[in-house]
Amino acid sequence: MAQEQLLQFLEKVRQLNQFVALTEAQPALRQQLEDCSNHQQVVNLARQNGLEIGRRWGELQEPTQPAQPAKQSNIFSSPCPPPGQESHQLLIEQPGLRIERIHSCGYASPRDFWYGQPEQEWVLLMQGCAELQFEDEAQSRHLGPGDSLLIGAHRRHRIVATDPAPGCVWLALFWPAVGAG
Repeated sequence: MAQEQLLQFLEKVRQLNQFVALTEAQPALRQQLEDCSNHQQVVNLARQNGLEIGRRWGELQEPTQPAQPAKQSNIFSSPCPPPGQESHQLLIEQPGLRIERIHSCGYASPRDFWYGQPEQEWVLLMQGCAELQFEDEAQSRHLGPGDSLLIGAHRRHRIVATDPAPGCVWLALFWPAVGAG
């Protein structure tokens, strides 16, 4: 097995383990997983939670579908998800770029869970206030409307808290890390 394939395999296993831990910590997410009827729905659910589990052995990139127009025209128009939840809406996906709208309502990552996706991520908080913690920083960061962050690939972070209804609305851009497959 080539070193690159081994690293890809180990990363997928790590991401799968994170997904299992997340579904065990969040009953609502576990129910969403139970409601999935095919592999792609599971992959999409994992992606909505910052995890990439869809690559198969030897695939360098996820197969992509042509970008579809967003179902809503106003980024602020959807209702807040239930307290303690997040909703994700894929706005654009094409090779090398994914843009999501995330709506958090009184949400916090599970206590021992850290995001650490293989992509670069830039987030812009457009509505509400949130507290974000990086594993390598002693103090969490308070974010308000208009604040943005660049989160390097594999940099472990978690959501400490987001505002209750009407919640936080985020715009998140994801792209491959330099030198990634």
